[in-house]
Amino acid sequence: MALTLEQKKAVVAEVAEVAKTAHSAVAAEYRGLTVEQMTDLRRKARNDGVYLRVTKNTLVRRAVEGTDFECMSPELSGPLLYAFSMEDPGAAARLVKGFAKDHDKLVARLVAIGAELHDVSALERLASLPTRDQAISMLMGVMKAPIEKLARTLAEPHAKLVRTVAAVRDSKQAA
Repeated sequence: MALTLEQKKAVVAEVAEVAKTAHSAVAAEYRGLTVEQMTDLRRKARNDGVYLRVTKNTLVRRAVEGTDFECMSPELSGPLLYAFSMEDPGAAARLVKGFAKDHDKLVARLVAIGAELHDVSALERLASLPTRDQAISMLMGVMKAPIEKLARTLAEPHAKLVRTVAAVRDSKQAA
């Protein structure tokens, strides 16, 4: 069923709005996936905070004009699904990489982040980025380490004194 002009405008407006606020985008070829597999992929995308859309490449070209993802325009060809990371820069890459691991019919074709089009090998690096919660916990661990070391250093002379006194006591009791 062909889209009317109004429906096309609505799709372009929706994708453009998402592209303005997205952190990264992944375009993947989905030829050969079943309806059940696509439904499963969409469910996972919703849970991960990823906007997933299958639409005509010409509409996406119009939608990404003037956004950071305009660099993808020349490469858009064939049946592609578009995954935009809304909350976490690596979310779309993790989604596509994880789903492609189980379904070889899903093949990543384009990866864009920071107004740059990257090679598909960048999908691995982007997918390995920590989530926001993981990054915060790593930062807190780094910030907490010097304080813990200071506390251990300050407590060590007292602990050493207690061990020395205990050793003297034990040697006197043994004698």
